[in-house]
Amino acid sequence: MADVPQNPAAAVDLQTHKPHSARVYDYIMGGKDNFAADRETAAQVLAAWPGLRTSMLANRACMHRMVGHLTGLGIGQFIDVGTGIPASPNLHEVAQQTVPDARVVYVDNDVIVLTHARALLKGTPEGRIAYIHADMHTPEALLGDPALHDVIDLSQPVALTVIAMLQFVEDAQGLVQALLEPLAAGSYLAITIPTADLAPESVTLARQYTERGIPMYLRSRSEVEQLFTGLELVDPGVVPMPRWRPDPGAEPLADTATNMFAAVGRKP
Repeated sequence: MADVPQNPAAAVDLQTHKPHSARVYDYIMGGKDNFAADRETAAQVLAAWPGLRTSMLANRACMHRMVGHLTGLGIGQFIDVGTGIPASPNLHEVAQQTVPDARVVYVDNDVIVLTHARALLKGTPEGRIAYIHADMHTPEALLGDPALHDVIDLSQPVALTVIAMLQFVEDAQGLVQALLEPLAAGSYLAITIPTADLAPESVTLARQYTERGIPMYLRSRSEVEQLFTGLELVDPGVVPMPRWRPDPGAEPLADTATNMFAAVGRKP
């Protein structure tokens, strides 16, 4: 497992005066690892759209279904970009329920996430888990990190999961292509991504995030489909999150109850 500093906060500025997307998410979801700037941003965006928490819960449930589907396809390696502050069940817990020896690398650039990394690194005895402190805007740093290559065998298929993170990347296409390039044939890309096509409040939401120093970019369905250029979209394609392979018997939320598309594609 990757080494994690015993006291990372002592060496790194937490920048508590600035909101961070992972900490805003943490607060909205009822967590305690956030600061005044994060809570102020959360209050503002929730005032604009009280349904944001419902959408975030749907996003987490969608991630669980995606991971379950991918392990069912035989995938036992995951690279999760934009991990966020841990909230059980985490991705590795879902994956290792089906594939006990699953290997997972978590990636995030928030120091608060780093302080939780030791808890994040607890999985099954058979599996391998590592945490890489890196910025997704510099994929070369992630791809060159020894911890990635220590845990993930890039000669074998990998699931690249980018859950509710590409809205913070202006060149999402370039990032996705850079991360997919070294992955073996048979690998998968799984994403959830905000859009203005579903809940119109998303436009105000994106503006408020951007005004508070967290630039947010919304994508249309066609723009999301372009992210899968060269990949084989897995059925049902690009759909509102609750409609991505819902659990049997589950009644999906209305499309307007969430503001994100979900999709999975296979690298041929």
